[in-house]
Amino acid sequence: MRLYTHEACLRHEPGPGHPEAPARLSAVLQALAPEEFPRLQRQQAPAASREQLLRVHSAELVAGILDQPVHGVRRLDADTALSAGSAEAALRAAGAVCAAVDAAIDGSAVRAFCAVRPPGHHATRAQAMGFCLFNSVAVGAAHALAAHGLQRVAIADFDVHHGNGSQDIFWNDPRVLYVSSHQDPLYPGTGGAAEHGSGNIVNAPLPEGTDSRAFRQEWRARLLPALEAFAPQLLLVSAGFDGHRLDPLAGFDLVAEDYGWLTAALVDCANRHAQGRVVSTLEGGYSLAALRECTRAHVHALAG
Repeated sequence: MRLYTHEACLRHEPGPGHPEAPARLSAVLQALAPEEFPRLQRQQAPAASREQLLRVHSAELVAGILDQPVHGVRRLDADTALSAGSAEAALRAAGAVCAAVDAAIDGSAVRAFCAVRPPGHHATRAQAMGFCLFNSVAVGAAHALAAHGLQRVAIADFDVHHGNGSQDIFWNDPRVLYVSSHQDPLYPGTGGAAEHGSGNIVNAPLPEGTDSRAFRQEWRARLLPALEAFAPQLLLVSAGFDGHRLDPLAGFDLVAEDYGWLTAALVDCANRHAQGRVVSTLEGGYSLAALRECTRAHVHALAG
């Protein structure tokens, strides 16, 4: 199993007091220290190419992030900002997923975790939002379709916030199944159970206070069966750990073991349908203590 990361991802600075801080990635990397994960192959994340980004994003969005010099902090909206280091961080985050997809498909590393930031799943085709600049998991899915000719790619998103960007990008693409559990109501206000795309979107909105039992039951009853029926050739994971009970930005009551349980179930699905190929990328999670716990549980389960 591989870990993709890059020091450039620590240089995205959305501003003082912002919850999506560099300390998040530092906490994740501490949790994945070589002493605890000696067999994890550690790789430098390459930068995504403009061609890879343009498969899922508008030329205007890509140019706005990559081609305009930034001095200090430039706000894109109330939650989302650019600093001098943001463009390279976002390129490395998306590039990590593409490199991990390549390795999964060529068999050199069938499973990977991308310890990167900024997160991505709120970025739509035309808009950076919700702390997200480029939609890394969507870039990776599109890369699998275009560069490797896959016909069925699934994205499993367990971030507590709905991945409106991933849903937007693949709304009419039946080659990509998007399944998501998330708190409702909560930012960004999308992800209703009636939102189906072309039959390739399965949302499981859950109320504030959702605990381990209810979370696992929803995955068992709706989301895992949808993945099984789709039989993906590659499984991508938007790994947001902000449903943990310690997280300050949401109201689920989950623990690290829930993420280990779900990750193991996703790996089982991939073993049956996708030759074991799972590529996971970090999304949300804003309690550093919870991030460390959940990352360990997730990567232990990914590694088997």
